[in-house]
Amino acid sequence: QVQLVESGGGLVQAGGSLRLSCAASGRTFSSDIMGWFRQAPGKEREFVAAISWSGSSTYYADSMKGRFTISRDNAKNTMYLQMNSLKPEDTAVYYCAAGPKMTTRGTDFGSWGQGTQVTVSS
Repeated sequence: QVQLVESGGGLVQAGGSLRLSCAASGRTFSSDIMGWFRQAPGKEREFVAAISWSGSSTYYADSMKGRFTISRDNAKNTMYLQMNSLKPEDTAVYYCAAGPKMTTRGTDFGSWGQGTQVTVSS
């Protein structure tokens, strides 16, 4: 199983940007589909974005399209989420995940990080 550690969260004003990182260790990282999810207080976990093993295919939740960009660097065993034009409603704990197929369902991802808090102030 791959181990995942997120970083890069923090407090930012509305309209600002953050870049999250997800560092992987353990078994081969490059063969996994990677994804980002988030969970706000009192809400269910929500799909954010996913990226194929090569990075050539990406998929976003509608509310993140045009604002968020997912990428990965297999040589560094790291995945990224560039978040621009942040809104207060983006406030959540963001989790990275690894799994065998491109999907928006969290249950299809077998490995998860511990999460990183993103807070967007108005």
